[in-house]
Amino acid sequence: MSRRPPRPPAAGTAPAPDRPVGLTTHARPWARGTVLTLNGELDLDSVAVLREALDPALATPGTVVLIDCGDLAFCDSTGLSELLDAAIRAREHGSRIELARPRPIVRRVLELTGATDAFPVRDGLP
Repeated sequence: MSRRPPRPPAAGTAPAPDRPVGLTTHARPWARGTVLTLNGELDLDSVAVLREALDPALATPGTVVLIDCGDLAFCDSTGLSELLDAAIRAREHGSRIELARPRPIVRRVLELTGATDAFPVRDGLP
């Protein structure tokens, strides 16, 4: 599991207790490759955490990496760019990336940018 140190709160504020800070990942094998669960926020501050988790998952050619977005609270353009770059890297090695359970806010980013065409999107996990 990877974890980025939390961002310090702005002066005079405290983070909301129900709002995830940073990004954590958890990888587990499945019959076709790896399920990579993301928890928190995927943004400029956390794309390196995603990249560190994706690199070993994509190390075997011809694999499928299913990214579970069910606990992903936010994804900005930097996070989306990393996902798209990873999809390109995967295709170059005969692999692919699929997304599962994106929350409405993440699904909206995918739809607005046309990224739903780049990834198969599943409603559930294997």
